[in-house]
Amino acid sequence: MKIAVLSRNPKLYSTRRLIEAIEKRGHQGRVIDHLKCDIIMDEKGPLILYQGENLKDIDAVIPRIGASVTFYGTAVVRQFEMMKVFSAVDSLAINRSRDKLRSLQILSRSGVAMPKTAFTNFSKEENKVMQHIGKAPVVIKLLEGTQGLGVVLAETDKAAKSVVEAFDSLKTRVILQEFIAEAGGADIRAFIVNGEIVGAMKRQGKEGEFRSNLHRGGQANIIKLSRAEKSSALTAAKSMGLAIAGVDMLQSKKGPLVLEVNSSPGLEGIESATGADIAGKIIEYIEQSVAKKRRPKDKIKA
Repeated sequence: MKIAVLSRNPKLYSTRRLIEAIEKRGHQGRVIDHLKCDIIMDEKGPLILYQGENLKDIDAVIPRIGASVTFYGTAVVRQFEMMKVFSAVDSLAINRSRDKLRSLQILSRSGVAMPKTAFTNFSKEENKVMQHIGKAPVVIKLLEGTQGLGVVLAETDKAAKSVVEAFDSLKTRVILQEFIAEAGGADIRAFIVNGEIVGAMKRQGKEGEFRSNLHRGGQANIIKLSRAEKSSALTAAKSMGLAIAGVDMLQSKKGPLVLEVNSSPGLEGIESATGADIAGKIIEYIEQSVAKKRRPKDKIKA
């Protein structure tokens, strides 16, 4: 098979590992910068031009779409899907997960436990909103924030009000979320491939930091998930329609609380912490999916 990794940087760990896994399993792999793809539509049907080349012989794609280019990136993934190319991550599912508010609404509807969260369009109503969250401290998040950026911990109700008013003056939308003190600045990342948890790690933020992101100096170690944590992670990924996902959870007195479902989770942290061949699992999933997709056609030809 010819499998393309949609990535802007071939030197990134995740991109390199996916290409290695593709070639190790006997396939042809290539990196395609989705921002350099031209989407062509006419009566002959959809096609994609990449630096002048007609990409008509790709069997599957693995989207590694950065949050800052979600709109164009998912348009490219959608075009591949229109061309009957298998995508390891569905374009609609990527959009669901990237819309922070929408994803939380979906998780809530699916009955997934999460920190109490509120969103309002009126900054003057923050006191009423706070009543639903509980007393400070409270976490305030930008709807567009990633990797721990745009996340503020307000220690008091007064501080929370000031932060919300400041963001509102900049016409920036935020959500307010319950602070889970007992998590101790740590969270859990469960990595899911095709409805199976293939690796899990606990990430601990550096001293004095309530965010556990590895990009912000956090450390990760392998962890064995409880039955409740497994169930929460699998339900969260399924609710988003994601076959490949990184589900972030907090350990609390009430049990696991889902924070976020990532549609393009990095491989470096999880593979380093667990020693598992996560990239290989992804390629195995693609092999099975493409074979299943082709099977009906083979029967018709016979």
